[in-house]
Amino acid sequence: MAILDQYRENLPIYRKMNGYLSAHLREVFTDAGILVAAIESRIKSEESLIGKLQRKGNKYPSIEEITDIVGLRIITFYTDDVDKVASVLERIFEIDWENSIDKRKIHQTDRFGYLSLHYICRLPEAECLRQGAPEMNRFRFEIQMRTVLQHAWANMNHDIGYKSGVEVPTEYLRNLSRLAGMLELADEQFSLIRTEINNYRRKMQALVASGNLDEVPLDGDTFRSYLAAEPFKALNRKIAAINQAEIQTVPLDGFLPVFKSFGFKTIGDIANLIRDYAEGAYQIACYQISLTDLDIISSSIGPQNLCIAYLLRSGSGKAGLKFLFDTLNGPSASNETMAAMMLKQATCMPFMNQ
Repeated sequence: MAILDQYRENLPIYRKMNGYLSAHLREVFTDAGILVAAIESRIKSEESLIGKLQRKGNKYPSIEEITDIVGLRIITFYTDDVDKVASVLERIFEIDWENSIDKRKIHQTDRFGYLSLHYICRLPEAECLRQGAPEMNRFRFEIQMRTVLQHAWANMNHDIGYKSGVEVPTEYLRNLSRLAGMLELADEQFSLIRTEINNYRRKMQALVASGNLDEVPLDGDTFRSYLAAEPFKALNRKIAAINQAEIQTVPLDGFLPVFKSFGFKTIGDIANLIRDYAEGAYQIACYQISLTDLDIISSSIGPQNLCIAYLLRSGSGKAGLKFLFDTLNGPSASNETMAAMMLKQATCMPFMNQ
């Protein structure tokens, strides 16, 4: 068959396209900030092509008319990411709209796993020239876009319904259709939940930025937003000035469980801690480093000393201090010794007698 001869002759081009397209898409999605679950690619095998020609041979006068010799599948985590991926493809490829199809518009309950968006694409001539491979512009290729759940369903349903070679009884098909509906609902709900969480984060970030901290509940997201505003910066600079030390920035996420153990409910509680205990934290630092030649301090010294001052003033004693050190540094026998020493030093500090 002439088309098979053309296929074999052009196989090196297909391989070049397959490798380039996979790498190019990964780079483009990274630049666009789109996280995809997987990018799959393949070149249609000769056996598969023979089968296609046997079914539809009269439709293809030449190999250029077969649009899925090179095929890619982009699997997203969320349904709305399919449209984001499609938008990116429309910018970087020439889309053959006449032969592309949006199967998501098919409203049949048993077609969930096949509701992919299919684009027939061509690499722009200018891009092929940049890659030193103008021959890649000759051939179109297919890209399918679907979600993880759609992909899993399509694979399972194909295995159950087709590979066995046995017609599936009606009662089992009905159960498969019910399951398809549940998965489609789950797909929609995952996207909805992500949207709601993102809206919540934006709202909390706005509240933090506006200074309405008593209205901001204390959780991982709001704490990270608060840390971005560097609330301990002024205290750390004051402490660093004791020895004209340099401040080394370290992650402060580990303080969240400490603040929660204090019973803090809002970001405003942390702001109040800074307001009420900054002087005590500074006095503790003076005892820690004023008689040393320490010229580098960690950015954790400010929040840690605030917590120490809070625990000392609240009467939590050695047990409270040990819990703090265990939480921040990991359990260690030395933490009890450090807690006892800190408790002893505190008796001489002015803030303890205010």
